[in-house]
Amino acid sequence: MGPIIPNGLIPIEWDSIIAIFIGICFGFVLESSGFSSSRKLAGVFYGYDFAVLKVFFTAAVVSVIGIYYMDYLGYLDIRQLYVHPTFLWGAIIGGVIMGVGFVAGGFCPGTSLCAVAIGKLDAWVYVLGIMVGVLLFSEFFTFIEPIYDGYFLGNITLMDSFDWNPYWVIFIFSIIAVVAFALADVVRKRVKKVFY
Repeated sequence: MGPIIPNGLIPIEWDSIIAIFIGICFGFVLESSGFSSSRKLAGVFYGYDFAVLKVFFTAAVVSVIGIYYMDYLGYLDIRQLYVHPTFLWGAIIGGVIMGVGFVAGGFCPGTSLCAVAIGKLDAWVYVLGIMVGVLLFSEFFTFIEPIYDGYFLGNITLMDSFDWNPYWVIFIFSIIAVVAFALADVVRKRVKKVFY
């Protein structure tokens, strides 16, 4: 279940039930934060709403600080965490497709499902587009497999790639987050003056 819960305390059969409960709570938080609104989500690209940037940047900073602090205290072994393998071309092309879809549709896959749950029609269209994309990807996978598997870099992180001290990276990342929040507020105020 995690580094805080000892093995055997919660039976493995409960994992799916706990995952469903966590998913419901996550969906509730997304909806409560307004993340089921495509206008709010796309606002970061147009400069009038940076809530998405602030929430996800904050989540990343808090997570990385928490993980390394738990490693420092001995509750977690950072070397045992799974690092997703990097396929450079797949990541670049997938990132471009995801970014264009985010700007055009105003949703990411998670927030689109949250919006579907409350009955938003634009989210239904977006999810249908995701399903069509998955179908096309699976049907043409043999043709795109060389790109998908191309330029494999292994299970690496930025710290591994550049041999950086993780604590300095976390510190710099935190500073970047604070600067990004300040710049986002400046941009939002200027855009608000122009359009409102």
